[in-house]
Amino acid sequence: MNMDEKKNRLRVNIAGVELKNPVMTASGTFGSGEEYSEWTDLNRLGAVVTKGVANVPWPGNPTPRVAEVYGGMLNAIGLQNPGIDVFCKRDIPFLKKYNTRIIVNVCGHSIEEYTEVVERLAEEPVDMLEINISCPNVREGGIAFGTVPAVAEKITRACKDVAKQPVIMKLSPNVTDIAEMARAVEAGGADAVSLINTLTGMKIDVNRRRFVLANRTGGMSGPAVKPVAVRMVYEVAHAISLPVIGMGGISTAEDALEFILAGATAVSVGTASFYNPHATLDVIDGLERYLDENGIEDIHELIGAVQEA
Repeated sequence: MNMDEKKNRLRVNIAGVELKNPVMTASGTFGSGEEYSEWTDLNRLGAVVTKGVANVPWPGNPTPRVAEVYGGMLNAIGLQNPGIDVFCKRDIPFLKKYNTRIIVNVCGHSIEEYTEVVERLAEEPVDMLEINISCPNVREGGIAFGTVPAVAEKITRACKDVAKQPVIMKLSPNVTDIAEMARAVEAGGADAVSLINTLTGMKIDVNRRRFVLANRTGGMSGPAVKPVAVRMVYEVAHAISLPVIGMGGISTAEDALEFILAGATAVSVGTASFYNPHATLDVIDGLERYLDENGIEDIHELIGAVQEA
């Protein structure tokens, strides 16, 4: 195998967008790229997925809003972000300096807020949109968009109606049946899905007898959620025909391979980047070694290739 063939064997395609490798960042853990650019060569990544951006700046939740827990962390940042105007002026031009795909995570409180951002990004030089439907939906009585199939389908269709880029719907794990949610966004016209978002968790300080997070609850991420995430990715990959981007506790190539074997076309590295800024690159290097050691010519040989016990 020559060098070009070795280079190409990690390439994957999601909704017509080719990535040089299947490793991307997880939204909310990598800023918008610039924050990590001193430690991570963004040119090597399959894609940078930005922190969630809304139609106007969001201040986020009160502090404290991050807590370490066994096997991971809780966060209740509240999707703090500078808003779409600053994002388009500052962050997109920075990312365009690099040879990587740009995926913008979009958040909102209502369908109108989501579609306003999607419309604004239609003429911007970004490759895909990831719609975060785990935000509280104020108009639905506080129920998150991502927990009611009919609502998830509705917002997917609304975003697709105004989007110029492929739309990835990011699914919440805080549901009874993740496959049902995946089928709903597929029916709404989604081009791909990504999962899992964080699990809802809580931590209490027994000495102070108080909640550790000001928000009481937070999103649980890190290695402890990986078995749940792998199971959900497997279920979704078998329920729909769309490409699946898997995430949840990935810190090594072996972790990433579990998701790929379960049916994921690509993977996102999140919490691991907080304690190892090179985590994404370590995963890419590890995938290359695995292909070498196992005589595999193309990563596609592994997608969904788990053997039944």
